[in-house]
Amino acid sequence: MALTEFELVMLDDGEVALQRAGTDTPLVRITFSEEVLDYLDGKHLEVAKSMMDAGIQTVFDINEERSPMAVNNDDSRNTVH
Repeated sequence: MALTEFELVMLDDGEVALQRAGTDTPLVRITFSEEVLDYLDGKHLEVAKSMMDAGIQTVFDINEERSPMAVNNDDSRNTVH
């Protein structure tokens, strides 16, 4: 199975986007308000990277849960934080 490479890019409108390497089609976009950009003082790309990393990890976790090898426990609860 081939691995897909992704890249984090800054779009012309200032949004940060995740896209497949070699394409110009964003899969996910993150927009920071001017207030947050000022507060982060140029560190918004680091925050966006952390947000994307957490999202990708969550996708892997969801895929593991869907795996036929996953244990089905009817007593489990889903909690959204």
